[in-house]
Amino acid sequence: MKSLITIEPRYQETDQMGVIHHSVYAVWFEMGRVKYCDDIGLPFKEIEDSGLRLAMIDLRSMYKKPAFFGYKYKQYTYLSDFSRVKMTFRYEIYNESDELVHVGESVLVWLDIDLRPTNVLKTNKRIYDLFAKHVVKEF
Repeated sequence: MKSLITIEPRYQETDQMGVIHHSVYAVWFEMGRVKYCDDIGLPFKEIEDSGLRLAMIDLRSMYKKPAFFGYKYKQYTYLSDFSRVKMTFRYEIYNESDELVHVGESVLVWLDIDLRPTNVLKTNKRIYDLFAKHVVKEF
């Protein structure tokens, strides 16, 4: 399953050249993850209320074309890998001409409320099953 958000960059998200600043992509990725969780029927607050936490251990951004203020962008977010202890989200951002402008990935690990690594299958099988059935394997 791929989740979709539409992004309208704010002026303060640009650099002096009018290009979206590199620091903004991590925020957009987080917006996509939260929407993804909503779309699979598991609001992010519910994950945290269950005593689970997600910590990012890797973040990658690949700039294909510049993104500019004054245009709208589509960001697709999907789960490309998932296990009992970690998961990988992938992000694809397209401009109004449907050209790929940015690709990103983030790897997150499951933690318990004391911030220790945990096996989500043992901790909360329902949450594990919800994520596991929505993994997109792209070839």
